[in-house]
Amino acid sequence: MAETRDKKQYRDKGKRRTVLKTIMGEVEFSRRVYETEDETGRKFHVYLLDEALGLDRPGQMSPMLSELVATAACESTYRETARQVSELTGQTISHQTAWSITQEAGGRIRAREETLAAQARQDKGTGKLESKLLYEEADGIWLKLQGKDRKAYGPSREMKAAIAYSGVKQNGKRRRLADKVACASFDNVKDFIGRKEGVIASVYCTDEIELRVLNGDGANWITANNEAAVYQLDPFHRNRAIREYVNDPELQDLMIDLLYAKDIDKLLAVIEASVNSTIEPDEQEKRQRLLDYFSNNKEGLIPYYRRGEKMPPVNEGLAPARCGSMESNIFTLIGNRMKGRRACWSIRGADNLAALLCLKHTGRLADVLTTLGPIVLADYDPMPVGFRPREVPERVGKGYNGFKHATIPDIPGAKEMLGMKSLAKMPFLAGS
Repeated sequence: MAETRDKKQYRDKGKRRTVLKTIMGEVEFSRRVYETEDETGRKFHVYLLDEALGLDRPGQMSPMLSELVATAACESTYRETARQVSELTGQTISHQTAWSITQEAGGRIRAREETLAAQARQDKGTGKLESKLLYEEADGIWLKLQGKDRKAYGPSREMKAAIAYSGVKQNGKRRRLADKVACASFDNVKDFIGRKEGVIASVYCTDEIELRVLNGDGANWITANNEAAVYQLDPFHRNRAIREYVNDPELQDLMIDLLYAKDIDKLLAVIEASVNSTIEPDEQEKRQRLLDYFSNNKEGLIPYYRRGEKMPPVNEGLAPARCGSMESNIFTLIGNRMKGRRACWSIRGADNLAALLCLKHTGRLADVLTTLGPIVLADYDPMPVGFRPREVPERVGKGYNGFKHATIPDIPGAKEMLGMKSLAKMPFLAGS
């Protein structure tokens, strides 16, 4: 390639050392850099071999190391992630590098979700799992914003989250949701629903689904474009509303009894009558809010499994779900990592991390990251490009040898052996 290049267009500027970071250490190698010009006459440097191999940017991370960093970032802060990975691998990972890897991986996953959404809109989903009944749940969680996004959207914004599963599987004393998929982002309603449908269609064969059951807290964005689903108001939010908006314990019990008796018309009449039965303005306002809440979600007040309708069977080995798992899942998926601890987020940064969290907590992060290939950080540049060949020796400095933060075993001659610059200079090879 060096001999066959257009020597007038690509001027040889010597070799340059670069590093591939792996979980076992750094792999150093050199490649030749060339100076060229663009259409405006501006000079810049390229690596023809890197371009031919598809490695046209510095700062490469192996898939295993990228997965390790991304997985750790799902549990800890970026600074703590950098510390843990550095101690585990002997790498010099900064919190900025941990952030960059997370953003790069999350951005790729979001791009993948957009591709899946486009495929789902064209009925070209790649999912193979068949289930006649699909359960869906959705909820939102408010996260604090920072920087420009804080000025644009206010101090906080609701992140939408949704899960889908095929049933419940008994695991000893615990019950878990089978074949769960998840999606979360700050997207608007239309884009979020498209993203959610794409994620579902990537796992489930949607043509085989006969019925969907949707569980939500009554927010408008949850029921939007979900006319084909059987909707039920989340039992937790439904019962909590009664407890919060009604201060009379006997009246609370009466409303709950009417709910379980499936007498919704009488329930609404009781709530309406209770609005005028109290002279306290605050209580009237609360009970009016309860009346509006239940009236807007009248069709979903009775759980789907108590409506007496015939339901498709769940897959073999699974039990039907009653729904109501979203409160726990939204904490597991998003809240545990992203809410509290004085954490503030940009829209883009939160979306990228949320994409990783959804895959991590549904057991698909490793497989997806493997398919994405090595992470390449555009801002990782161990040596400036502007140099002359005669100014750069064959090896510039010692670099990082992988042992500065690792404990060297107390074996006679081990420290001297590991400190050698070249294997050819080792005593046992000197005479060969």
